[in-house]
Amino acid sequence: MRVQDLMTQDVKTCGPDDPLSTPAGLMNAHDCGSVPVVGSDGRIIGMLTDRDICMAALRHAVPLEGIRVAEAMARQVCSVRPDDTLETAAGMMRRHQVRRLPVVDPAGRVVGLLSLGDLARRTDPGAVDDRAGEVAARELAATLGAVSQPRRIRRDGTEAA
Repeated sequence: MRVQDLMTQDVKTCGPDDPLSTPAGLMNAHDCGSVPVVGSDGRIIGMLTDRDICMAALRHAVPLEGIRVAEAMARQVCSVRPDDTLETAAGMMRRHQVRRLPVVDPAGRVVGLLSLGDLARRTDPGAVDDRAGEVAARELAATLGAVSQPRRIRRDGTEAA
């Protein structure tokens, strides 16, 4: 099974100059926890989560309309391609401790989004890791465990290596 078989295709995006109220409204209206950030050329340049919005609001102590997406987004983006395997995507989630991966075309434009929840909904409890077509429960458990590991955060709010 490939990423394209499970990904959400109708992905809402925002731009780096949008106020944080824009992606917050998208997340609320579309019941999602992240929004890819795209440049004027449509290529992905960042990711923004509901947590990123909350932390930016706390740091700046101003209404969301007064904070730009670029001030809160993650600039290092891990992504997959539609034809990547689910195992490849789960491995990316584990290595980079992310619950959602943007799916991009060869030009870097967002064509979908794959979440840990998408993988969970397609888990076959009896599958072995090399079984085609389904995500093995062992692999899903390993991915959930890896992305749930606490990160070391410095006093200044940045992530320690």
